[in-house]
Amino acid sequence: MFRATFYSINASRRAHLTLALTVLVLYATLTSAQSGLQAPTFYRDVLPILQHHCQRCHRQGEIAPMPLVDYQQAHRWAPVMREMVRLRRMPPWFADPNIGKFSDDPSLTDSEIATIVSWGDAKAPAGDPKDAPPPPRWTSGWNIPPPDCVVEMRKPVVIPAHGDVDYTYEIVPTRFDEDKWVQMSEVRPYSRAHVHHAVVYIRPPGSNWLRGAPTGVPFTASSLHDEKLRHEAHSTDSDMLLVYAPGSSPDQWPDGLAKFVPAHSDLVFQMHYTTNGKPDHDRTSVGLVFAKQPPKQRVLTLQLANDHDPIPIPPGAENYRVEVHGTLPNDATLLSFFPHMHLRGKRFEYDLVYPDRRVETLLRVNYDFYFQLSYRLAEPRPLKAGTELRAVAWYDNSRKNLHNPDPNRPVTWGDQTYNEMMVGFFDVAVPANVDKWHFFVRPDKTSDGRNESW
Repeated sequence: MFRATFYSINASRRAHLTLALTVLVLYATLTSAQSGLQAPTFYRDVLPILQHHCQRCHRQGEIAPMPLVDYQQAHRWAPVMREMVRLRRMPPWFADPNIGKFSDDPSLTDSEIATIVSWGDAKAPAGDPKDAPPPPRWTSGWNIPPPDCVVEMRKPVVIPAHGDVDYTYEIVPTRFDEDKWVQMSEVRPYSRAHVHHAVVYIRPPGSNWLRGAPTGVPFTASSLHDEKLRHEAHSTDSDMLLVYAPGSSPDQWPDGLAKFVPAHSDLVFQMHYTTNGKPDHDRTSVGLVFAKQPPKQRVLTLQLANDHDPIPIPPGAENYRVEVHGTLPNDATLLSFFPHMHLRGKRFEYDLVYPDRRVETLLRVNYDFYFQLSYRLAEPRPLKAGTELRAVAWYDNSRKNLHNPDPNRPVTWGDQTYNEMMVGFFDVAVPANVDKWHFFVRPDKTSDGRNESW
């Protein structure tokens, strides 16, 4: 009995010892794995994140102030990178994460943020260069594939060091001998620091818009001697090829979608320049990639705009609200959004309003004047004729707005950045044989009396 008990006790001890050793081995393995996770290296762990999320802007010649392509560049900025991703300030993205899904969302995952933070905490080790992924194939000077055609303003615009610059136009013939379907396009300002925004319009050969204005040279509305032409400079029904503002993305439509430029069309560059104390000149260009075959659908850029309301925003107002409604004249597929305001811009929202007045919000952004992003739906949304779209904007004209030029005065609608705007651009797809003018022919001529911007 004694012996049996002694054996049982020894066996129990051996079992416990074996279990303890197993636990120690598992703990050591787990600790080693965690240690590896806590010390990521540049080439193996960080570079793939930079290539996928950051280098579109952070490479030589692009909009970001510093490139993040190689280890020496990234190591120098590791502490800043750590903080910017930890605070989710980079990559810039301002859409409410609880509303909608967007294909161009560059946001980092929690795991990617943890990797960069841990890399910075570990003094940004390089690791083995053999672990580096293949470099992306960037097109020098472009964020689209090599353009099939580049249309450039023929004469540069002289930009003064100080003062306001009126909207500047330049009409450039494409000299296309045949119709073109543009699947990708990108606006490239020469002087990025001075370009507040640019809109490139398509003027087909039959259009009378700005006929009589000079071609191939810059002009402003005030420089035109004909009153009719001066009025036309501020209003048009021409289709838009592309809208640009700092931070906005090129157009890159999937196969089957493209914009249409008729043979012998002109491109009309509308340029808004701001001064910054340094004189310069600008000669903006637009790169075009043509579709390999005619698409099934044509992309139209439309807008909900408050361009006939003086606003004004009272001094000190923290949350001034403006809204615009419009109804689709025909069936269309909603593709993307591009909100535009000025320095008092705070939030912007796109909604669907149903007949029973229910509201479905499609996009809500915390607006940033210095990063005016596009938002492309991950799943395009088919909409029926008569669908009511609403754009809502909020403005902060108080001292809490650090970008506010003067919180003590009311703000009215206007072209300059110290004025305000409210434009909700959006893209839709329609059948390839439907142009913008036919799209707006409504089968039902009745109107609901709402404030429509088109």
